[in-house]
Amino acid sequence: MPEKAKDAPTKGETTRLAIEDAAAELFIKNGYHATSMREIAEHAGLALGGIYNHFKSKDEIFEAIVVDKHPYKKIMPLILEAQGETAEEFLRNAALISMNEIKKQPDYINLMFIELVEFRGQHGKLIVLEVAPKILPIFEKLVKARKELRVTNPAVLARSFFGLVVSYMITDIILGDTPLRKLLPSDPMGAYVDIFLYGVLKEIK
Repeated sequence: MPEKAKDAPTKGETTRLAIEDAAAELFIKNGYHATSMREIAEHAGLALGGIYNHFKSKDEIFEAIVVDKHPYKKIMPLILEAQGETAEEFLRNAALISMNEIKKQPDYINLMFIELVEFRGQHGKLIVLEVAPKILPIFEKLVKARKELRVTNPAVLARSFFGLVVSYMITDIILGDTPLRKLLPSDPMGAYVDIFLYGVLKEIK
């Protein structure tokens, strides 16, 4: 009999993830408040009581989705491997990596809107507590090693960096296939990063 993989999820973990997936689909389609626990159970192929073996409430399911499905889990290792001899090269590569990875998970952007609109961002601290201890050291190291940076506060640099990534993804969704998109340069993502790096004003000599 083949040996069971060490990292193979347990039956309980598999069921828990199936509940999260089913709930995420329904939240995106109908909204959080319009989705019932019974609907989640049916969508996950479970009896209603089966959900309560894993989650105490619908809010607990949403919290789990916010944490478990956050793109940072895939982005973090990629940012750590981002190359760049200068701060400019590193930040540019890290930003493009992050944007491209989030673009692969459009459903998460929809869930983020639900979090902001229906919960007024109350689960945001879960993300901060989960992400900050892992991402802040990267920016602390960057600030100490790269003397060309104008921003010397690691927390400010980290916030502005992720603000860049999220704002790009949101405005990209809003633009859709409108005529304005045709007016953008051939590399809109790169142009957006340029503004982050250099601002919009010409240097006064």
